[in-house]
Amino acid sequence: MPIVEQFRKNSDEANARKMSAYMKNHFPFLGLPKPKRAQLSKNFLKEMTKEKVIDWNLVHYLWELPEREFQYLALEYLGKLKKQLEKSDISNLEQLIVTKSWWDTVDSLAPLVGVLCQKYPELKTEVLGDWIISSNIWLKRASILFQLKYKNDVDTEFLTKTIIANNLSNEFFVNKAIGWALRQYSKFNPDWVKEFISKYPLSPLSVREGSKYL
Repeated sequence: MPIVEQFRKNSDEANARKMSAYMKNHFPFLGLPKPKRAQLSKNFLKEMTKEKVIDWNLVHYLWELPEREFQYLALEYLGKLKKQLEKSDISNLEQLIVTKSWWDTVDSLAPLVGVLCQKYPELKTEVLGDWIISSNIWLKRASILFQLKYKNDVDTEFLTKTIIANNLSNEFFVNKAIGWALRQYSKFNPDWVKEFISKYPLSPLSVREGSKYL
């Protein structure tokens, strides 16, 4: 695929080492910073999003490539076609969340889950209810963060359910997500967040993060 060749031709070994180190060496990188990726992928994304239909074969192909920049490219592609997400696509998003998982991809996938749940609210009980209690921390994190862009429209009942199921977790990425979700919602409903933090036992990290704007 030409875009793959183009990315690899422009690799920067020194930068790749730095980028990989920043991600705790979980993934190899080509060393392409975001502006360079945007420049290289502009025409590709324009062409591939013309038909307004998500090509999941393309997404999974990019996800399977070893270098992390290709997962970022898949996420940019999905972001441009988020309005085309259909209910059945939740299974594809779940697969991406649990594959090559780390905060960088999961935190970009969670808002896409949010788009789907706004279109199909029943997914919260049909699918995300299982994510909340999953043994996979990244599904838990996505179930906590998917409402980040909802502003005043946060389903507080579901957010409460999600946090209470995980509030005694010892997992950093779960506790950080709880704090982030509370902090974000506190911009729109600080009284609710203040009462929530005083009412339920939370990790010090969650309290610290959730209280930043209070």
